[in-house]
Amino acid sequence: MYTSFSLAQYDEATAFIRSKISQTPTIGLILGSGLSPLADAIEDAVRIPYAHIPHFPVSTVEGHAGQLVIGQLAGVTVCAMQGRFHFYEGYTPQQITFPVRVMQRLGAVSLIVTNAAGGLNPSFRAGNLMLIEDHLNFVGMGGNHPLYGPNLDAFGLRFPSMTRAYSPRLRTLLLAVAAELQIPVRRGVYAMISGPSFETPAEVRFLRLAGADAVGMSTAPEVVVAHHAGMDVLGISSITNVAVDTVDSAADTTHSEVLETGAEIVPRLTRLLVGVVGKMKD
Repeated sequence: MYTSFSLAQYDEATAFIRSKISQTPTIGLILGSGLSPLADAIEDAVRIPYAHIPHFPVSTVEGHAGQLVIGQLAGVTVCAMQGRFHFYEGYTPQQITFPVRVMQRLGAVSLIVTNAAGGLNPSFRAGNLMLIEDHLNFVGMGGNHPLYGPNLDAFGLRFPSMTRAYSPRLRTLLLAVAAELQIPVRRGVYAMISGPSFETPAEVRFLRLAGADAVGMSTAPEVVVAHHAGMDVLGISSITNVAVDTVDSAADTTHSEVLETGAEIVPRLTRLLVGVVGKMKD
């Protein structure tokens, strides 16, 4: 699956958004499943439905409001995606990541990406927060890569290194803020699968063997594109369920469980992100 966008199309979307706002966002935010209430913490907000923005996809999943929210968070102008797009919705990696490049064209130099994820690490529990230190992009490794096709030199190199896709500086900052606020944070590797089905027990065991601590259906494409464009990236997973690793288990994973646990995590995650964003302006 592949979609080609020109620089003019990115700039058309950027110009439309600029016509609706009076401030320049320096930080982009992507809010995952069940985490849309985080956008309520943004003050003096301008809300723009995705359907109004040229070339933007439209969210189709419950728990994703489907609008861009631009305003003040901890004294910083941010541009938040209240709801994201997924490969399993039928969107290409280029469509999924279109808003990231638009945020970069708007002036964002950093991207904070959040998601709801299943816990693979046996020590993880539903309700944990995990700082993403690295990822396994199974969708991209399988040929559906967001940088597939002609390279746009205005954004970055043809062959970008992904060694430090998640900013060491921002990871250190988040851990320091978490310690100050006494909010426990785990650390680990996030694995992206395509979905929309949840993982089989055999897939859960395989992902653990591959080195993953959490699994979800998003995030990796946006991180790749942001890093390619020179943005500093910070990633946080909300562990909304514990992945089932045996066929004899009575447990089952549901989307409603993901949304419910995500809602319980929001107050802690909001405090953490507000603290981090406030420090990023220093």
